[in-house]
Amino acid sequence: MFSALFSKRAAATNKPAAVEPVNGARYVARQPILDVRGRVHAYELLYRKGTEVAFHGNCELAARTVLDNTVIFGLDAYTGGALAFVNCTAGTLTEDLVSVLPSDTAVLELLETVKPTAEVLDVCAKLKAQGFKLALDDFVWSPEMAPLVDLADYIKVDFLASDAEARKDLFRELKGKRAVLVAEKVETRQEYQVAKQEGFTLFQGFYFCHPELVKNRKVPANHLCHLEILRQLHSEPVDFDALADQVRRDESLTYRLLRLINSVGMAVREEVTSVHEAMVLLGENTFRRIATLAIATELNSSQPPEILKMAMVRGRFCELAAEPCGFIANEQYLLGMLSLLPAMLGVPMEELAPGLPLRKEIREALEGKANHEGSLLQWLKLHERGNWIACEEIVEQIGVKQEEINTCYAEAVQWTEKQFQLCD
Repeated sequence: MFSALFSKRAAATNKPAAVEPVNGARYVARQPILDVRGRVHAYELLYRKGTEVAFHGNCELAARTVLDNTVIFGLDAYTGGALAFVNCTAGTLTEDLVSVLPSDTAVLELLETVKPTAEVLDVCAKLKAQGFKLALDDFVWSPEMAPLVDLADYIKVDFLASDAEARKDLFRELKGKRAVLVAEKVETRQEYQVAKQEGFTLFQGFYFCHPELVKNRKVPANHLCHLEILRQLHSEPVDFDALADQVRRDESLTYRLLRLINSVGMAVREEVTSVHEAMVLLGENTFRRIATLAIATELNSSQPPEILKMAMVRGRFCELAAEPCGFIANEQYLLGMLSLLPAMLGVPMEELAPGLPLRKEIREALEGKANHEGSLLQWLKLHERGNWIACEEIVEQIGVKQEEINTCYAEAVQWTEKQFQLCD
C-alpha cells in the first residue's frame, strides 16, 4: 500500500519512485529527549539507508524507511505514546510526504540544511495548521532564520559545537519566542548541569548513563541482596527452595516479580501467588528472565526510568540476536540488562563486575573490553548513537545479516514498550 502511495506521488512530481537500499538494510534508532526531572518528553527517530552517516536528501526513500518501520507497526511501538521527532529535508516537506505521519505525535525536525524559502515557510504554516509541531535542528542564529523561528515549537542547540557565550547570545536573540530550547549532545552529568543552569529545559544525549561514579562506594545492603539473587538465579542447577526463600525476604521484589508473572503478556491462566509456584510453572529460563527484569527495576528505583528502559531494550535485543549470532541467549540477556548497572547504582563497573554471576568473557565485555561475546552490546551502543558504519563493521565480523539484526532491535524496542508499564 505504501509503495503504491510513493509511486503515485513520484509520478505526480516527475521524480523516480524510491528504491530499496542495495543490501536491503534499514537503520532506525531512537534517542530520548528528557525533561529536567529525567522523564521522557519525546524520542528522536534516527533513520538512514544503507551505511550513509548522514541524511543526504533522498526524500522518498528516507520517508519510506520511516513509514515501513513506524507507520506500519505504529509510531507508538517506537515511542510508547511520546512525541516522535522525525528528521525532514526541504523536499520531504514540500513533496507532502510527511502528511502520512500522525500530526498529534510527530514533530517535524527541520535539518540545518532547510532554508526559509517562501515555499518552505508556506508549507510549514500549513503543517502547523494541521496540528504538526516543528523543530529546528542544530540551530545557529541568523536574521534570515527569524521566520522559521516564529513557527518553531522546539529549537535544538548542539551543546558540543557551541560555547557558553554563543548560547548566551542565542538566548538573548530568542527572548520572548515561544519555542522550547533543547540542548542536544549532552553526554555527561556535568554538561547537563551546565545546560540546566543556562536555561535549557529539555535535553538530548546520554548524560543519564554517565553519572558521577564513586570508587570504593559500598553498594546498599538491599542491592547486595539483589545481586546475590542474581547469582543464585544463574547458577547450575538452580536451587529453587533456597532461591524462593531469598526472594521472599524482599517484599518489594516479590511484589514486582509476581506482578510481572501475572501480567497479560505471560498468559498465565490462574493467578500465581508464590515465588516457588512461579518457578515451577514458568520453567527456569523464563523465570530467570522475568526475575532479572524485576531485580533491574529495583536496582534502578532511584534513577530516571529511561535508564531501566534502555537496559530492557539492551537485554531483549541481545537475547533475540543471540541465536543467529551463535551466542547463549540467557547470557546475552544478562549482558545487555546489566550493562547499565553503573548508571543505576553510581558504582564503577570494574567494582561491580567481579561479583556478577557471569563467565569471565561476559564480565570483561561489561567492563568495556573488546571481545567476541560483547559484539552485540557494542553494536547496540553504536546504534543508539547512529554510528551506522561502525555497526556494519561489527555485523560483518559476526557474520550475520544486517537486516536480521535491525529486526531484532525493532522487536526489542516494541517489546520493551509493552513491558515497561508493568515495572512501574
